[in-house]
Amino acid sequence: MANAERRGRPGDAFGTGAAGTARARLEAARAGLWLIAAVLAVRQVTAVLGTPKGDRLTDLETWVGPDGVLHVKGSLYDSTQFTGTPFAGLVLKPLTRSAEQALGWGWTFGTLLLVVALGLIVARALPQPVTRRSRLLAAPVVISLLMLSLPVRNTLYLGQTSIIPVLLVLLGCFAARGERASGVLIGVGAALQPTVLLFAPLLWFTGRRRAAVATGGTFAASTLLAWAALPHDSYTYWVHHLAGVGLGGQADDLANQSLHGALLRFGLAGPLEIGLFLVLGVAVAVVGLRRAVRYARDGQLLLAVAVTGCVAVAVSPTTWQHQLLWVLLAVVGRAGRRTSDRFVWPVAVVLAMTLPAKALLPNMPVMYPVRENVLLIVALAASCAVPFLSLKSPSFRAPTPTQYAPARPARLHWVPLFPFWRRVLTRPSLLLELLLIRVFYSAYSSVRLAATGGRAAAEKHGHEIHSLEKALFLDVEHGINHAVVQVPWLENFFSFYYESFHFVVPLTILGVLYARRPADYRWARSALGLGTLLALVGFWLYPLAPPRLMPGLGFIDTVHGAQNLAKPDYGTMTAVTNQYAAMPSLHFGWSLWCGIVIVVLAPKWWMKALGVLHPLLTVSAIVATGNHWVLDAVGGAAVIGAGFGLTYLLSGPRAAAVAAEPERERDPSVSSPPATAVGTKS
Repeated sequence: MANAERRGRPGDAFGTGAAGTARARLEAARAGLWLIAAVLAVRQVTAVLGTPKGDRLTDLETWVGPDGVLHVKGSLYDSTQFTGTPFAGLVLKPLTRSAEQALGWGWTFGTLLLVVALGLIVARALPQPVTRRSRLLAAPVVISLLMLSLPVRNTLYLGQTSIIPVLLVLLGCFAARGERASGVLIGVGAALQPTVLLFAPLLWFTGRRRAAVATGGTFAASTLLAWAALPHDSYTYWVHHLAGVGLGGQADDLANQSLHGALLRFGLAGPLEIGLFLVLGVAVAVVGLRRAVRYARDGQLLLAVAVTGCVAVAVSPTTWQHQLLWVLLAVVGRAGRRTSDRFVWPVAVVLAMTLPAKALLPNMPVMYPVRENVLLIVALAASCAVPFLSLKSPSFRAPTPTQYAPARPARLHWVPLFPFWRRVLTRPSLLLELLLIRVFYSAYSSVRLAATGGRAAAEKHGHEIHSLEKALFLDVEHGINHAVVQVPWLENFFSFYYESFHFVVPLTILGVLYARRPADYRWARSALGLGTLLALVGFWLYPLAPPRLMPGLGFIDTVHGAQNLAKPDYGTMTAVTNQYAAMPSLHFGWSLWCGIVIVVLAPKWWMKALGVLHPLLTVSAIVATGNHWVLDAVGGAAVIGAGFGLTYLLSGPRAAAVAAEPERERDPSVSSPPATAVGTKS
C-alpha cells in the first residue's frame, strides 16, 4: 500500500502503459503503410524505366520526339498525336533540347512527386473532425491507392500531364491563401484541361465568387495569350476541333470513358448522337453540380471536388484513362447507414480504379455494355446517384453497428480476434459479395494460369506421384479409367459430372446460404476462400501433369478425347486454363466443401445423404476420366480441411443463426439474445 501511494495508483500506471502501447502500435502501422507506399512507388518507376525505350513514355514523345512540340516548325496539330491545349504547348515549348536526354527520367520522378503531393493534400482535406489515427494513416493509404490506380499507372507509363490539373484544383481549394490565388490556380488547370472550368460554378454557388471570377479570368487570359502566340494552333484546337474533339485516338475507343464515347460504342452517330450527348451532358452537369454544392455547404469540400470532377469526366467529349483520377477521389464519400454497408462504395471505386474491367465482370456478351463503360458508370454514380451521407446525419459517425455472435471459449486464446474475423450474424451486402467473389475468382484464374511450371517439371512430378501411389498400393487410376471406358453410359455420366457440377453445386449452396442463413454463409464462404488460396500455393510450387497428359502410361482422356501430348488442344479453353494445376484437386476439394456444408447445415437426412454422395461421385469422376491422381484428391481434402481449420482459428466455432426477440424489435437498446439452435433462421 505504501509503495502504491508513493508511486501513484496502479490504474494510472496501467493507463500510461496502455496509452504507450497504443501509440507504439499506431506508429508501427504508420511506418508499415509508408513502407508499402514506397514499395509501390519503386515498383511503378521500375516498371516504367525497365520497359524498352520505344515502348514507354510514348505520349511524351509528342513533346520531345523529333517531331514533338519542342521542335515542331509548323502547327502543333499537324498530326493528331498532340491533344493538349495551345496553352499547354506554349508552356512546354521553352524547354530546351539539352533537357531531352534526362527528361524521361525527370518526367517519371517528377510525376511520382506530384502523386505524393496529391496524396498529402487529399489526406489533409478529409472532412473534419478527423481522429489522430486517421490523420496519421490517411496519407500513406491515399498515396498507395494512387500508385495502384489505373490513371496514375497509365500516366507514368505514357508520360502524360493529367495529374497537373487535378493537383492545381486541389491546391486552389485546400492550400491557396486567399480566393484570388485559389482562382488563379484553378484557372491555370482549366487552361490545361478545359473541363476544369466546371469548378467555377462550384466556387460561385458556394460563396467564393471572387475565386470563381479569378478562375474564369485566368482561363481567358491564358487562352488569349496562347492565341496571340499561336493563332493558327488556337484556331485548330478551339474552332476546327471544337475544343480538342477528334484529337488523339478514335472517340469510340474503349479508353474514352465519357458519355460521348459510350454513345458511339452503342452504335449511335451523327446528329442524333450529338443531340443526345448534349442533353445527357447538361442533365448530368446540373444534377452533379447541385449535389457538389450541397456537399460543399455541408463541410465535405473534398467530396464536392470529387463529384465535380466526376461530372467533368462524364460530360467531356473525350476522357482518356489517364484523365480519370477524379473518380478515385470519390472514395471519400460515405454511403450506407449500416456499418456493413460502408465498405460497398469505397471497395467498388477502388476495384474499378485499380483492376481492368475484364477482372470485374465475366466475359459474357450480355455484360459487354457494362464492361466497356465501368469507369463511366462509377463516375455517373458518384456525380448523380450515390446517396452520400451528410455530416449532420446521425449515421455519418455512428452507423448501425454490426451484430456479432458472442465469443466462444473453445477458440484458441492466443489468436487475436480481429473485428473483420469475428462471427457476423447479419447478411453482407450482395453487391460487395459479388464484386469480391468475381475479383477473387479472376485472381485465382490468373494465378492458376501463370503457375505453369513447364511440361518437363509437370511430367517429372507426375512420375513421382505415380511411384508414390504404387508404393502405397493406391495406383488404381489406370484400371478404373479403362473399366469405365468399356461402359459407354458410365463413361458419359462421369464425363458429364466432371464438366457440369464443379461450379454449379458450390454456387447454388452459396446462394441458398446467403438468402436463408447469412451467418453460416460467411462461415462457409471464408472456409472455401482460404482453402482455394492454399490450393494456389500448391499449383505454383508443384505443377503436376494429370494421368491423361502422362505419355506412355496409356490413360484415356474421356472428356477431351485423344490428344497430342506434345501440344494438347482443348479448343477455346486451351489458352485460358492451366492443365498442370492438378495438385491439389479443387474438383474434389470444392465437392468436399459442399458435402461438409450440407451435412452440417441440412435439416433432413436425405439432404445430408446427397451431401455425402457428391464428393464420392466427384472423386470417382476425376479418377475415371483420367483428370487426377488419387493423391490429388487427398491434397484437395487437405487444403479444404485447412480452410475450415483456419476459419475456426481466426473466428471461432461456427455461429448459430440468432432469432430476433420481440423485445429487441420494440426496443433496440435491449442486448443481443443468446444464440439459439443451428437451424433457426436469422
